[in-house]
Amino acid sequence: MKNKALVLFSGGQDSTTCLYWAIDKFGSASVSAVAFDYGQRHKIELVSAKKIAKMAGVKLDILPISTFSALGGNALTGSEKVKTGNAKKTGLPNTFVPGRNLIFLTFAAAHAYTVGIHDLVTGVSEADYSGYPDCRKGTIKALETSLSLGMDYKFKIHTPLINLSKKKTVLLAKKLNAFPALALSHTCYNGKRPPCGKCPACILRKKGFDEAGLIDPIG
Repeated sequence: MKNKALVLFSGGQDSTTCLYWAIDKFGSASVSAVAFDYGQRHKIELVSAKKIAKMAGVKLDILPISTFSALGGNALTGSEKVKTGNAKKTGLPNTFVPGRNLIFLTFAAAHAYTVGIHDLVTGVSEADYSGYPDCRKGTIKALETSLSLGMDYKFKIHTPLINLSKKKTVLLAKKLNAFPALALSHTCYNGKRPPCGKCPACILRKKGFDEAGLIDPIG
């Protein structure tokens, strides 16, 4: 019997690549996805998530999390303007949402537990990234252990992009035939479509496609 996988899916470039990675590894019939409505500035990404999930033929659940909006203090869930540099106090970009990936993976694991899924797939990456501490191997490994112990249920967290630069992520997406889906994806932190081209996410995405020598299908 083939394992089933749950993909943490935002509708962005990385999670779309991971969705197609999971389909390639587990088979489309064994893959489902979960997205989170957490009061993000770029909530338009959920529209992309729905379209891509439909294209890929996978079931998508969208779970609400209101706590991040209540906490604020960052540019993605608060009123701050998205900045390209790092904050002097924390050394992290103001797009860092404290605990976001930890909470997402915990909710995803709880959802997976209820439907009998042991394999979680997330698009975190240490390379070519903004230095978010919840995207590091150590963090993910520790959380995998904690979730397995805390629910007495063995979880495996797959991170297919953890060591990949944005260039290599683009090449992987090409290999997985994910480009038609990437045309529907959303990356811009400012929630713009067409993308603003100026926020850190847009800049990083463009860098990846430029270095890969390929045209971004989002246009």
